[in-house]
Amino acid sequence: MENWTETCRGSVAPWECDVTEHFTIAYYFDRIGEAEAGLAAHLGLGELLGSGVFGRRFHVRFARELRAGDSFHIASAAIGTEGGLRLGHRIIDSTDGETVTWVEAVWDCAAAPILVERQDLIRRALVEWNGPPIEPRAEPNTAAGFIPTARGRAGPADFDEHNRFSLAAFVHRFTTASLQSQAAMGMTAHYMQDNRRGFSTFELVLQIEATPGLGQPYLVETGISHLGGSSVRFAHWMSDPLSGQRFARMGQFGVQLDLDARRPARLPDQLRARAEQLVVATG
Repeated sequence: MENWTETCRGSVAPWECDVTEHFTIAYYFDRIGEAEAGLAAHLGLGELLGSGVFGRRFHVRFARELRAGDSFHIASAAIGTEGGLRLGHRIIDSTDGETVTWVEAVWDCAAAPILVERQDLIRRALVEWNGPPIEPRAEPNTAAGFIPTARGRAGPADFDEHNRFSLAAFVHRFTTASLQSQAAMGMTAHYMQDNRRGFSTFELVLQIEATPGLGQPYLVETGISHLGGSSVRFAHWMSDPLSGQRFARMGQFGVQLDLDARRPARLPDQLRARAEQLVVATG
């Protein structure tokens, strides 16, 4: 695979799995952060990534779940320059070589232009991207109707090698927000245990606009932007509760999962009725 670079290799530890009994999304982003830093260094963009002066967007599609004990590696490459620098990461099952997760990252280079000679080198290293197309999703324009789902302060363990709030730190907060949102619609821990149900994410869109500093407070608020038969799409926004500055937002699309059949399960009427109260307007 010419121009693809292996940027991470590892396995799924049992403590990295969630109540749905598979690799939790925050730990995916822990490895995606490693892959991004490795690819940036390979492309001569490590200093630019470390500057943190530009926005980043991640489109993630989970094609097959990883579970405790699974081995995987990540292959990364530059995949385009239109609309910003586009980087692709393929999370691959090391046993059978199948791509189980596709990650398309977009750097907004308008705020941090790449040197012309570096752009030429990147264009010559571009690879064909065969990941699933990005599907447009209706997003809320405001936080009207959102409920508070996570709150706290940025701590020392949240920061990456560039001394910035890490990708995993963002997604750990959004994971907490997801569990709070599920509880608000009646998908409580007891409900999941009694009915052998979970919430399985198949698509994420993470947009990072700014990062909290050490000790800075944060608030995550959540609304439901789509409610289907078994599917729910949560819209999570993280901001500074004092200034109102938004740090990041994440669209999380998933389904209620039958943990034994590993198949989507329709939402019961009582959960649907409570979930409808959390549905917010989208643009």
